[in-house]
Amino acid sequence: MFQLSNVSRSFGPVKALNSVDLAIEAGRTTVLIGPSGCGKSTLIRLMNGLITPDRGQVRFEGVALTAENALLLRRRMGYVVQDGGLFPHLTAAANVGLMARWLGWTASAMAVRLDELVSLTHFPTDGLARYPAQLSGGQQQRVGLMRALMLDPDALLLDEPLGALDPMIRHDLQGELRNIFRELGKTVVMVTHDLSEAAYFGDHVVLLRDGAIVQQGTLADLLNRPADDFVRRFTTAQRGHVDPLGETGP
Repeated sequence: MFQLSNVSRSFGPVKALNSVDLAIEAGRTTVLIGPSGCGKSTLIRLMNGLITPDRGQVRFEGVALTAENALLLRRRMGYVVQDGGLFPHLTAAANVGLMARWLGWTASAMAVRLDELVSLTHFPTDGLARYPAQLSGGQQQRVGLMRALMLDPDALLLDEPLGALDPMIRHDLQGELRNIFRELGKTVVMVTHDLSEAAYFGDHVVLLRDGAIVQQGTLADLLNRPADDFVRRFTTAQRGHVDPLGETGP
């Protein structure tokens, strides 16, 4: 679904990514993990064309992402950010339908799709008329997820979508999110710094450090066959909170 070849990106003197090669397989959940500042969010923003690489190439289903086609290709990718990224002056329903309205969907088509997403995400129907400030953190994230899914994208990109939530809400949403991923069967790329969350969601785990991929594979690969001392220390630091079978959240 995504192919990154020799991708580098700097912000001023800071090198966020350095010669990264990465293939994201279709229909699986790939989790990008690593300490703060390792390049996870930069990588996901390169995938959806919000930023462009200084060097190298990003391809989406074989098509090179460029400044000219990024907007068109981005419509085939849902994007969820940590705090929901909702427009405070729009109701939940208006936030969800923003791109569909811009693309000229009819009111009836939007209503049908909104009903489907409300059912999928277990969002309360009476919450659709509320503004973001009137919604709980978990409800805001559901609205962000519905908005990302509105156009029925081929890929879903999530940048620490649960990081700002309190533990109980986060635990509940983890289960719901994983069920949604399994039901839809879409290609999912998810950013987290939490190894237990990577274990819970990831078919494929990519560990980054200082803008480079240190190791990738299954969680068992990282836990049992660490590539170097950093991988060993990173997994050991969080291992007590990880279910190696990935059957329960943190």
